[in-house]
Amino acid sequence: MRYYIIAGEASGDLHGSNLIRGLRLEDPEACFRIWGGDMMQDAALDEMLAGRTAAVRLPGGVTGAEPPSKIAEQVLVRSYKDGAVMGLTDVLAKAGKLLGNLSFCKKDILEWKPDVVILIDYPGFNMKVARFCHDNGIRVFYYIAPKTWASRASRNRKLKKWVDKLFIVFPFEVPYFEKTGIPFEYVGNPLLDAVDSHDYQRPVEGSYIALLAGSRSGEIKRMMPICMEVADTLGCKVVIAGAPARSIDDYRPFIGGRKNIEVIFGRTYDILRYADAAIINSGTASLEAALIGTPQVVCWSTSKLTAFVARRILRVLDNIRYISLGNLCIDKCAFRELIQEEFTAENVVAEVRRLTGDSAYREQMLDDYADIRQSLGGKGASRAVAKAIIKELNNQ
Repeated sequence: MRYYIIAGEASGDLHGSNLIRGLRLEDPEACFRIWGGDMMQDAALDEMLAGRTAAVRLPGGVTGAEPPSKIAEQVLVRSYKDGAVMGLTDVLAKAGKLLGNLSFCKKDILEWKPDVVILIDYPGFNMKVARFCHDNGIRVFYYIAPKTWASRASRNRKLKKWVDKLFIVFPFEVPYFEKTGIPFEYVGNPLLDAVDSHDYQRPVEGSYIALLAGSRSGEIKRMMPICMEVADTLGCKVVIAGAPARSIDDYRPFIGGRKNIEVIFGRTYDILRYADAAIINSGTASLEAALIGTPQVVCWSTSKLTAFVARRILRVLDNIRYISLGNLCIDKCAFRELIQEEFTAENVVAEVRRLTGDSAYREQMLDDYADIRQSLGGKGASRAVAKAIIKELNNQ
């Protein structure tokens, strides 16, 4: 079957790559065309470049004679690195480019004629694609559903109308989506496979604090100045896990001449595994840290405009008390969240010192991490989702 898969962020690239591998195991003749990143491209090309070039389906038909570079171009349509945005201000600034990508995506889907379009998170873009697919009679599945349990519940009506099936990844989403009437399936969370299968190797010698400042430029610009103050106060070594979509130029202006700061790309899991503690921008990374077992503090800050809008659309008092996925999984503050005004150098320094110096505090956090892991089910979620997708397609 032909699978058109769209992911717009680094986390989506990770989940998409594992899903692609699962689909290959269940459907050896699978063909892929993707919007994502290097991990999804590598997963899609693993067997093609080993001799199965016939599995590359171009808009005009199927070819088995294309060179590897040409095959790669036809599999990866767009990189998420070109269009990642955070918050309302980023969306407004990049509106023209996003609209251009959407127009091209619609045309490309029609030309490629997939059996199904699989959307991974990234709702600002993917919801529009879902409507287009529905209007054109193309089956659409949504993997890692929009977080309508936190905000914009009006999207549920659209999901029910435009999406054939949701594949959700968090246990707390089950009772929520049961009330919406949207067809869904939950078979576990794919991060367990990614974390547990990694070949861990120490990235640097000695002790250090890990810093994950986010994957988007806007996140880095808001995180880095405060975190550099923290590094100066603590006087310890800080290892920054460079985001896949970024380069050293995104970090260098904030680091300046500091000798205790090191940026390493492509080693996020290793950096987390061997860190004494981690300062993490809210997102998938905080859940990864919990599964790896790294004591952490989550920090989140956005523009005043986005914060103003968020505080009026989030129904926090009615539905959620936390912003971090790990805390949401067990509905408990396993690790502290410093949000907006609370995200100060003074608060982060105090929390890091507690994480590294209070053994009882660390042990309680690790106990809560065990509960988070248990809540996510067992291993094999990516392949289980792939099986469910293929079963659904065969039952159409």
